[in-house]
Formats: sequence, structure tokens, C-alpha cells
Amino acid sequence: MFSSTTRSIPAPRSVPRHLAIIMDGNGRWAKQRLLPRVAGHKQGLEAVRRIVAASIERGIEYLTLFAFSSENWRRPPEEVGFLMNLFMAALEREVGKLHQNGVRLRVIGDLAAFEPRLIDLIRRGENLTAENKRLTLTIAANYGGRWDMMQAVNGLALAFPEKAGNYGEGDLEPFLAMSYAPEPDLFIRTGGEQRISNFLLWQLAYTELYFTDTFWPDFDAAALDAAIESYRKRERRFGRTSEQLLSATGTAVAPAPTSTNA
Repeated sequence: MFSSTTRSIPAPRSVPRHLAIIMDGNGRWAKQRLLPRVAGHKQGLEAVRRIVAASIERGIEYLTLFAFSSENWRRPPEEVGFLMNLFMAALEREVGKLHQNGVRLRVIGDLAAFEPRLIDLIRRGENLTAENKRLTLTIAANYGGRWDMMQAVNGLALAFPEKAGNYGEGDLEPFLAMSYAPEPDLFIRTGGEQRISNFLLWQLAYTELYFTDTFWPDFDAAALDAAIESYRKRERRFGRTSEQLLSATGTAVAPAPTSTNA
């Protein structure tokens, strides 16, 4: 299990180890083109394929995508139904390709709300790809940051009732949905909105935030590189002063890699 950035300081990296993305703007992309919203979701799946490939090429180890929030059930029923069908179709078509490319698939969220066929496809995909190590692709579906923290608290309380009143961060972390991954280094939200919308509330404590007006269907490798370039210029202090950081690393900014695969 990975330690929290509030308790330890990760080594500086010029390319994020863990990238988390809110894929926003599918509906507005479609509206601009006088298309139904579902056309934007279809095109958004193409963007997922591009960014998975680009992440592998750039040496990103963990990619987490917010596909469907616990609040998205409030959308029109026909759109929700389409998204569920699109998710099932993507699992049927894409899991084999992910496996061939060494990608491990994980799905986090309250899966109890999904129909059995979808849950079965998720579990089959996770089992098939479980040993892959090139990239861990996490899909957050029916996920909310508050849900995550509450289910973790409940799990901890059931497992260790005798410690009630004396729990610490280290006790809770194994019960969080993403206990298998380091905290995100870089968070990207496409589509122009500037909020985190109940996504990875615990895990984003020291994550660098990047917002772009680009709609998700248009987000490509060049857009990803622009986000990574912004990340490279950030001074990640984790509570320290700039002078402490300079003393510890010899430079206030992580050095650029000699290769995009670094």
C-alpha cells in the first residue's frame, strides 16, 4: 500500500506517476455540432483510447478516469441508459485490447447499483488483466469522494471496532477504493469547469490541479503534453518552504526528462 502525502514526501518526478482526469464536455461538444448529447459520449470513448495510449508512451503508471459520478443518476434517464450501454459495449470490445497492451483494469465505485451483466463484465475484465503492470487504468463509475470516505470508515469500524475513537490516517487508507495506487500527482479537468465535483476527495490532498477549456472529445496527446508541461513547472512543496525544497533537491523545479518515456 502507498503512503499518504500528508505523512511522507514522494520523490520528485518530471512526469506524473498517477494522472487523474474528469472527462468533461462531451455534451457541449455535441451541442456545438448540432448533434445529440450521446454523440459526444461516443466520441469521448475515442479520446479515452488516445489518452490511454499516450499515457503508456509517456511513462505514466496509473491513469484514473471519472466516467460516471454518484450524482450523474440525476441526468435524463435516456442519457443514463445510453451511458450504461456504452460502458458495457466498451468493456466487451476493449478489455482484450487492454490486456494485449499490458494494461490492468480496475473499476471503483458503488457497483451494487449496476445490473448484473455489467458487474460481470467488470469483474471479468479485472480478473483477466489483474497481473498486468504497464499501466493501471482505473474507471470511477457510480463513484463519489464522500461515498468513498464513508465506505472506508464503515469498513474500518467493522474490522477494528476496538480502536474506535483512536483511528488514524494509516488505519483508514487500506479501506479506501484506491488503496492500491499512489495519490494522483496531476489532476486534469476538461471542458472549462474549475471544480473537482466530489472526485477523489481524500486522494487529491496534494495533487496539482490543471483545468482546460478543451472538451473531452478533443483532448489528445498534445493537450496531455501541455498539462504535463504545466505540471513540470510547479513547485511541489508538500508543506515545506521553497528554501527547504531547494536544499533537498538542488532545484526548485523537477528537472525535465531526457525522454518522454522517463
